[in-house]
Amino acid sequence: MLVTLGSMTSHQSTQTMKPATAAKKLGVYLEATPADFQEGVVSRAELNELQANPPQWLQDLRRNGPHPRPVVAAKLGVSIAGLARAGVTEPLTTEQIEALKQEAPEWLERERTTQAEVRKEAARIKKKNAERQA
Repeated sequence: MLVTLGSMTSHQSTQTMKPATAAKKLGVYLEATPADFQEGVVSRAELNELQANPPQWLQDLRRNGPHPRPVVAAKLGVSIAGLARAGVTEPLTTEQIEALKQEAPEWLERERTTQAEVRKEAARIKKKNAERQA
């Protein structure tokens, strides 16, 4: 009796991802990446190489932006929803983020306070659950 085991083959397909997924994993705004990056596919090995040895364009984007909303939110210490409530829907450059920090508009202070309260509550719940399991 001949049994074929598909998982025993040595053939391994190369895992690839769309440019949008790779940009998200790299923490950069897709529309600001080079055209060849936007138009191709990225293999897991290529992504690992970009993370380990970022080319100049990636270093520049990470340093100067424009940054995607998750990065903008993190740099400002607010949530993505907080950005939306404030009407900030476009990617921002590092310079624009620093200017907002200096201006300290009322919405930014309010959203930072909200974010701090959310984190404090999450930590309280985590501690309570840990105590319950112990």
